[in-house]
Amino acid sequence: MLHDRLLVEPETDSAERQSTAGLVIPATAVGPKRLAWATVVAKGEHVRQVDVGDRVLFDPEDRAEVDLAGTDYVLLRERDVHGVAESDEADGSTGLYL
Repeated sequence: MLHDRLLVEPETDSAERQSTAGLVIPATAVGPKRLAWATVVAKGEHVRQVDVGDRVLFDPEDRAEVDLAGTDYVLLRERDVHGVAESDEADGSTGLYL
């Protein structure tokens, strides 16, 4: 990866979601634009705040897709990442850094 680029593997969406009230929302329901989670698999030399293995939050509309060895990846700039979820090895909790 060059410069400030990230190669991420997007998480697959489940077919149905469940609201906090317990209502089942089918996959065909159209809602507001949502951000998506992905796992960083490679990073460029100028990426400063994201490491390989981190979960990142990004806008799925602003992306460049690439197929490598039959797996779909997304190419992003570091500035296109909205948040990073890093797991704390000490206590096992997850923190979200926006």
